[in-house]
Amino acid sequence: MKLTIQRLTSLSAQDLIDLAKIWPEQTESDWQNCLKPDRALFAAVFNERILGAVKIRLNGTHAELSDLLVREVTRRRGVGLYLMEDAQVQLPQINSWEMKAEPEKVLDAFMRACRFVREGNVWKK
Repeated sequence: MKLTIQRLTSLSAQDLIDLAKIWPEQTESDWQNCLKPDRALFAAVFNERILGAVKIRLNGTHAELSDLLVREVTRRRGVGLYLMEDAQVQLPQINSWEMKAEPEKVLDAFMRACRFVREGNVWKK
């Protein structure tokens, strides 16, 4: 099967299991909050399993990314890059992207690969 990027509009029992592996410190209500009209939850899905996800807060033509994470066993295979690129394609109305993050070597390299630029503790595109 092919890796696909899906904007989740509801959460199945399997989605909840997979999201708990990505974000073990979060709860179902944290993820349900991302299904509201001013938010989005995008997932990288392979064989009907979520391998990575990102939360997005939408405000007109601006979007703020948070909690971008790919399951550790799947990292360094392009899943995160594909997730970021396709989420942007699926939200064509957004022309301003940002993600707050403290400097961290691996994340910094990843965000540069996604063509984001650091301004203080915020990555922008």
